[in-house]
Amino acid sequence: MFRTLLIANRGEIACRIARTAHRMGMRTIAVYSEADRDALHVQSCDEAVCIGPADARESYLKIPNIIAAAQRTGSDAVHPGYGFLSENAAFAQAVIDAGLIWVGPPPAAINSMGSKSGAKAILEPAGVPMVPGYHGDNQDPDFLLSKAEEIGFPVLIKAVSGGGGRGMRIVENADDFVKLLETAQREALGAFGDPTVLLEKYLQRPRHVEVQVFADSHGQVVHLFERDCSIQRRHQKVIEEAPAPGLSNQTSAAIGQAAVNAASAIDYVGAGTCEFLMDADQNFYFIEMNTRLQVEHPVTEWITDTDLVEWQLRVAAGEPLPLSQADIRLHGHAIEVRLYAEDPSRGFLPQTGKLEVLKFPEHDGFVRVDTGVVQGDVVSPHYDPMIAKLVVRGENRAQAVARLRSALADTQIAGVTTNRAFLHAVARHPSFADGDVHTHFIEQHGADLNVTLPNPSDEVVAAAVLALLDQRRAEAETRAARTADPYSPWNSTQGWRLNERIHETVELDWDEQRYTIEVAYNGSEYHMTLPTSPANTRVVHREPGRLGVEIAGRRFNVGVHVEGSAISVMARRGTYRFAVHDPGTAAMGQDASGGKLTAPMPGKVTKVHVEVGAKVKKGAALLTLEAMKMEHTITAPADGAVSTLRFGEGDQVDEGVELVAFEAG
Repeated sequence: MFRTLLIANRGEIACRIARTAHRMGMRTIAVYSEADRDALHVQSCDEAVCIGPADARESYLKIPNIIAAAQRTGSDAVHPGYGFLSENAAFAQAVIDAGLIWVGPPPAAINSMGSKSGAKAILEPAGVPMVPGYHGDNQDPDFLLSKAEEIGFPVLIKAVSGGGGRGMRIVENADDFVKLLETAQREALGAFGDPTVLLEKYLQRPRHVEVQVFADSHGQVVHLFERDCSIQRRHQKVIEEAPAPGLSNQTSAAIGQAAVNAASAIDYVGAGTCEFLMDADQNFYFIEMNTRLQVEHPVTEWITDTDLVEWQLRVAAGEPLPLSQADIRLHGHAIEVRLYAEDPSRGFLPQTGKLEVLKFPEHDGFVRVDTGVVQGDVVSPHYDPMIAKLVVRGENRAQAVARLRSALADTQIAGVTTNRAFLHAVARHPSFADGDVHTHFIEQHGADLNVTLPNPSDEVVAAAVLALLDQRRAEAETRAARTADPYSPWNSTQGWRLNERIHETVELDWDEQRYTIEVAYNGSEYHMTLPTSPANTRVVHREPGRLGVEIAGRRFNVGVHVEGSAISVMARRGTYRFAVHDPGTAAMGQDASGGKLTAPMPGKVTKVHVEVGAKVKKGAALLTLEAMKMEHTITAPADGAVSTLRFGEGDQVDEGVELVAFEAG
């Protein structure tokens, strides 16, 4: 076994690999960009090397810089993680040529599976079932349109390289084909450096089922059962579980064998995943093979009691697989959700900001959290906005679903908008509980999954006021302790006033609404005029970031955080963020002229679709913004004309800046 491992990645996967490597007695080397100088994965390793600026193309995707870091630190082996260069055959070969051990499949296997169309040409003769489609080299738009018409709409345009939903578009009819083809090709070129696409018949209401395979250099190939990854947004997975619910034993065995056949056909070595689409009759069709460890590997580890990173390291060192197929047993059920900094109410747009609060449930053998960030870190626009993977397990699926709901309810995040409440809504949905999962789950149940926060209840408002008063109490106690007379009434922590009743008015702003709360201190509690009725309230107990609150004789625990003039209350339905109103500041609100179109997030303008003065219809594309690996198109809000373009192609823009001045009419 090698002694020093360089992890050529960042974030939660780098932390996760380092954890296993340390347990196996290895010295670990992290690499980081200038933006990640203080990141958790840097702190988790024994040594770290800066490999370039924030732009991934100049750091995490810069092969010579990573090879130099490995040589400089005396590394024996390189683990690519997932994403970035993990499926790059040239990187694998460069590692090998440098005399280092590559923790991954042979470059030839990566190459053979790197093109979705090429993979299908190799695997179809091996008996792996395929979706009808076109996987050839001809990329002429008219030719591809003719092939789409042969296949029959709807069709799926998909980039032959990469994954994660980038370079993928569903086309419902011939009229939209060329426009969506251009968008998919442009996105694929930006994400993978290759605009080539393939076409597939788009299956209605399919499931996305994948199989974890593993092979060693001694000819042994096994599978570790299947995972269901059907619940997706923007063609990207957000919930994964193992085993796939509702599969017959025959289907499970057949899909596992198909994955083993695929790996055997390309002389595979290491960890890989064969992905399939499955119809309502449990017929399955090969999509692609990912020649790396997957984000969702923890659910497989929990149902098979394995450590797949340890398996990777042992296989890379030339050892045989730890278990044969007959020895791999399935036990229980595991579910993983991906917590993202994104706004479900705005089309899951990625978000940036400081993680003012980040608290997860206790690890108790039934809950696992893989993360690359800690409280106080900033979610930047440079990389994927995933905050953590929250994984639960149970003796059966019903128990796992119950634990998932509880774990999500106990997760506290403030400072940046996330999908926590959305995931909780999915976990509570009856169809999810019944195992009725498919790739259109979110679209079908969209109304039920609406996570727009309702107006704050009396309990939420009271908790916000109590958090503010408790913060002021703590600050007053600190000041009093530093004075010559800490018992002076001027240092009172209970709102003492000379010759008047102990009271004050607290004004809180939320979602363009103002809540005016009259607070009177009555000995051991406060009397508040809450939005619907007055009530007596008090703090029962306190701990960092959490208050035990009593309101009108009812007690509950709630997560709270006060940051400057902002108060976050972390309720089950989501996080309410109040602003303490200061009459000396400008009133709330933005330019209501309606003529400015602003950037929903930081990013780069990749295409300008119109010219100044252009007359456009409502919904027409004006410009395209690339952020966090995805393209977002800014469209006309109404019929009208473009009066000003503030930026051109290639320009970087900040969130909230005006992109286009638009005149309706």
